[in-house]
Amino acid sequence: MNFASKQTAAQPSQPMCLPWPREIVDGACWCALAESLAQGERELLSFWGESSCVHLAVFEPREPRLRIVTFECREGAFPSVARLHPPAARLERAIHDLYGLRPEGACDSRRWLDHGRWGVRHPCSAPEKIESTCDRYEFLPTEGEPLHQIPVGPVHAGIIEPGHFRFSANGETVVRLEERLGFVHKGIDQLMGGASIERAARIAARVSGDSTVAYSLAFAQAVEAAFDVDVPPRATYLRALMAELERLANHFGDIGAICNDAAFSLMQAHCNLVRERILREAASAFGHRLMMDRITPGGALVDLKQETATALYAMVEWIELMTPRLIALFGDTTSLQDRTVGTGFVSEALAKQYACGGYVGRASGRAFDARKAIGYAPYPQFAFEVGGSKEGDVDARVWVRFDEIRASLKIVRQILDEAPQGPIIADWALPEDWTREGAALVEGFRGDIFVWLRIRADGVVQRCHLRDPSWFQWPLLEAAIKDNIVADFPLCNKSFNCSYSGHDL
Repeated sequence: MNFASKQTAAQPSQPMCLPWPREIVDGACWCALAESLAQGERELLSFWGESSCVHLAVFEPREPRLRIVTFECREGAFPSVARLHPPAARLERAIHDLYGLRPEGACDSRRWLDHGRWGVRHPCSAPEKIESTCDRYEFLPTEGEPLHQIPVGPVHAGIIEPGHFRFSANGETVVRLEERLGFVHKGIDQLMGGASIERAARIAARVSGDSTVAYSLAFAQAVEAAFDVDVPPRATYLRALMAELERLANHFGDIGAICNDAAFSLMQAHCNLVRERILREAASAFGHRLMMDRITPGGALVDLKQETATALYAMVEWIELMTPRLIALFGDTTSLQDRTVGTGFVSEALAKQYACGGYVGRASGRAFDARKAIGYAPYPQFAFEVGGSKEGDVDARVWVRFDEIRASLKIVRQILDEAPQGPIIADWALPEDWTREGAALVEGFRGDIFVWLRIRADGVVQRCHLRDPSWFQWPLLEAAIKDNIVADFPLCNKSFNCSYSGHDL
């Protein structure tokens, strides 16, 4: 199909998207953009669909700025982006599963989120009923001998979300790992469509529970951008405080869990002690251990009292005393270092190709942090350094987490010292004129979370897309385990700690 001849020339789209305008492009421009992603000139932030069009969000690192482009699928198809840029593959397959839009020229036509259990095909656009209870999934072939396969999951030995991992191994050495996800698909796209802003905010907060603050913040910022809402300064500080407490709790939990998977449970015990205190202080300060539903479009719903601020000061001082001891315990335990150093390597080239965010990307040389790259309030006012490494192994991913812990403690101190007084929520109302679009990029503990939404004039969400950082981290786990032994997979997997729920949507 000649897409260039079927589409109109590039033109501004309505409604206008803020703070990054969205443009409608023709087939030639769409393909040129995909080529620039393949060449590394731009980075893919997200890729999503609607009933009759597809959208790309890309990052222009030279400027830096975000760009959102739309291709209108007038014949139910679009030029495959994954054909040129492999990181788009799973998002592209998800678009076909949900909306039925065909990626022309795609190398992989297998269903991704759709396991054949929904009772329909393409549920978000003209659903077709099916009788199937389960689709057969063809895993990619492996060559060479002697090889054997080890299926793991989707049910795991523990309280953990479901995912299937298919290992092809030569003895104990992993030759290939292929993931099969989608088992916790919740229909977020459909739940968001037709929801009020208040209900949509609650849904966003539950996309991935360990990142509830980050998702709430990203959704709120997208709404605020769409309606040009000025958030009170104190509210931005409270939001940042909640985000950093969430980051601290998760990083300590991850470090302990990684060490436990290397049979060093002492480290996990210490880390869990710190994590538990953070969660208790969060509950005391904001009324909920995970601080769920405490951020709303326009500001925050709970203010910080003086006595809880004093308790947070004391907690920060205690963690600052504990952290060097934990660093020494991790770094000086030879048997632990023997398991983590050199294990689960991810190259700098792969991290950059996949625009991999968070500690996974930073441990492999991609120094991207939305708090600095985008600079949303109030982070430009804070002094902090983002850690990084180029070692790319399990060990590096732990050390980057320690770097982020130190940075978050520094940020929390600045928030407690400098937070201005004043209102915590803006006085704003929906203008009854036209449909609005907004977008936001927020740094969660795993990496950058992207949100784009369209809201009708009556305040109903017409479409909302949320992209978890795990979309670009899960594929790199397959690369990380290659040539390692099967027994090191739990260690590699935990060092990534990708979200199943955030990915499966």
